[in-house]
Amino acid sequence: MTPFRWGILSTGRIAGVFATGLASLPDAELVAVGSRSAASAAAFAERFHVPRAYASYDELVADPDIDAIYIATPHSSHAEDALRAIAAGKAVLCEKPFTINATEAATVVAAARARGVFVMEAMWTRFLPVFVAIREQIAAGRIGEVRLLSADFGFRTAVNPASRLFDPALGGGALLDVGVYCVSLASMLFGPPTGIQSLANLGSTGVDEQAAILLGHASGAMALLATATRTDTPHEATILGTAGMIRVAAPWWAARAYRITVDGVTEDCALPPLGNGYAHEAAEVARCVRAGLTESPIMPLDETIAIMRTLDALRAQWGLRYPME
Repeated sequence: MTPFRWGILSTGRIAGVFATGLASLPDAELVAVGSRSAASAAAFAERFHVPRAYASYDELVADPDIDAIYIATPHSSHAEDALRAIAAGKAVLCEKPFTINATEAATVVAAARARGVFVMEAMWTRFLPVFVAIREQIAAGRIGEVRLLSADFGFRTAVNPASRLFDPALGGGALLDVGVYCVSLASMLFGPPTGIQSLANLGSTGVDEQAAILLGHASGAMALLATATRTDTPHEATILGTAGMIRVAAPWWAARAYRITVDGVTEDCALPPLGNGYAHEAAEVARCVRAGLTESPIMPLDETIAIMRTLDALRAQWGLRYPME
């Protein structure tokens, strides 16, 4: 099969994680990287054996030999950089959170649809073999009607106002960094919520450092979520149905195994990902683009916008607005 050619926009930590993941795909080729700094682009290119290093994002998206751009910039730049790539006619895989808010998300989606190019939120967890299997188990009715989700994602780090995690201008806070995983999992199971209740602690820089979230749905289903940057959490997810339950082994967001219990009988299922797990979302982009699709049926754009609306509603309850809003 003809290689699917990638460009990576930005050279930070997550860009390196994605580059490492791409190496697990035999039909993926990382052909270019772009940075605002020539030195940074050159260093990244040397580290990951990338043949082309560009000192600007505009040069990267203009490269005619790139099939898709992976956007790895801070949250606050996602919309601008996605629009840049879309205008150049490139397929886009944009890191989560997709944008700062739902208004930006809708703008990006509208531009992609008008241009007729593929765009997808990089919620890599959703494409892991464990979650493919979990969706199949639920669709088959193994645990009955799904009624309750409990999930957390929190870690403890020192307060650093210069870090993107604590900088409001960069969309800092636990919710957009790791809480989005929990909200996206709830969305995968239940769709958009009809009721949202939450409490958050806003730290010294004004962003959320931990939060407890309850999402309710018209069916009566609920999601109990916790997220933090100042508190370590168990990194567990449990999906409860009327006939059984599924427990995803920690860390659930990088799942390698799950346990399903039905009628008192427990089955352990190990499904390790390819490499570091990021290959699966990249494979989905290639599959969709080759098939002529402009969005993924597994991570559709309307759902991405709905997730951003939920994140917006949570921040509104906390009185958390970013400077660019």
